[in-house]
Amino acid sequence: MIAATAMSRWRPGTEIAAAHVFGLLHAEAAVASAIRSARAAPFRSRKDGRQSIRFTRNGFSMRPNRRLYVAKVGELNVRWSRELPSDPSSVTITKDPSGRYFASFVVEVDQAVPPSATSEVGIDLGLATFAVLSDGKTIVSPRFLRRAERRLKKAQKAMSRKDKGSSNRMKARMRVAKLHAKVADTRRDWAHKHSTTIIRDNQAVFVEDLCVKGLARTRLAKAVHDAGWGMFIRMLTEKAARYGRTIAEVDRWFPSTRLCSACGEVSEKKPLHVREWTCVCGAHHNRDLNAAINILAAGQAERLNACGGTESPAA
Repeated sequence: MIAATAMSRWRPGTEIAAAHVFGLLHAEAAVASAIRSARAAPFRSRKDGRQSIRFTRNGFSMRPNRRLYVAKVGELNVRWSRELPSDPSSVTITKDPSGRYFASFVVEVDQAVPPSATSEVGIDLGLATFAVLSDGKTIVSPRFLRRAERRLKKAQKAMSRKDKGSSNRMKARMRVAKLHAKVADTRRDWAHKHSTTIIRDNQAVFVEDLCVKGLARTRLAKAVHDAGWGMFIRMLTEKAARYGRTIAEVDRWFPSTRLCSACGEVSEKKPLHVREWTCVCGAHHNRDLNAAINILAAGQAERLNACGGTESPAA
C-alpha cells in the first residue's frame, strides 16, 4: 500500500496543490526501485528517513482515468483530496519511514487574499497552555505524544524483542513508525487549523523569539518537542506572507512575564509554578495573559519605532 499527499510549500505565484492521495498502488515496488536508482543528493540528513524522487513535465502525465502515469513505473491509482487547479509542472513522490507514499504537484494558482482585518494580537507560547492570546483567548496544549506514549511503549518493547535483521523486526519497526506518523500527522493538522484561524482573524501577529533548540536540551525536552512551537511559528510566517498579513518576533530577552502591562514596572524573576501575581501598582495579572499583552505592545512599538515613532511597550 502506498499513500501519497501533497506537501504544503508556497512561493510567490506558485503553490503546490494538495493531492492528498491515499491509494493502493500496485506499482509500489517500481516506485521504490525508481527512488533507489535516483542520483543521491550531495548531502542527506541522517535524521530524515524520507526518500523522494522528482519528475518534471516529460516524466509524468495525468491520464483520463484519473491515474498518474510515471515514467519507468507505469500508472498509479491515486485517491485525490482535491482537484488540481491547473496543469502540474512537476511531481515529487516521497516515501516516509512508515512506508507511505506521497505525491506533491507544483501548479500555478491565483492566490485569493482574504479581506484585511482590523485586529492585532500577541501570542505567548507555553507548555501547560499551548498559547495565550492578548485578546484573552487560550489554546489548550493537546500533548499528542503524551497521549500516544502507552501504545508507543508497547510497540517499541515488542520491536526490541525481535531479532535484528529478521522480517518480524521489520514488521515491528513499521508498526512503531506508523504510530509516530499518526502523532506527527495529527499535530501538523492541528497546527494548520489554529495557525490559519489566527492569521485569518488578525492583520498583525506578534510572537516571542523562542530558542527552541536551547529549550530542547533541557529537562523539558520531550514537552517542548511535543508542543511543536517551531512548526507552529513557521506556519504562521508562511501564511502571513501568503495572505498579506504582518508577523514579527519580539526579542527573547524582553521581560514579557515580569513587566506589568498596566504601569510598566518590571518585577523580580518568577518561577514557572507562579501563574498569577500582583504588581506594586495593585494590578493583578495572569502570567501568560500579561506576557501576551506585553508581546503585542512590544511588537507594535518596534514597528512604530522602525517607522520613526516613539511609542514604548509600556505606553
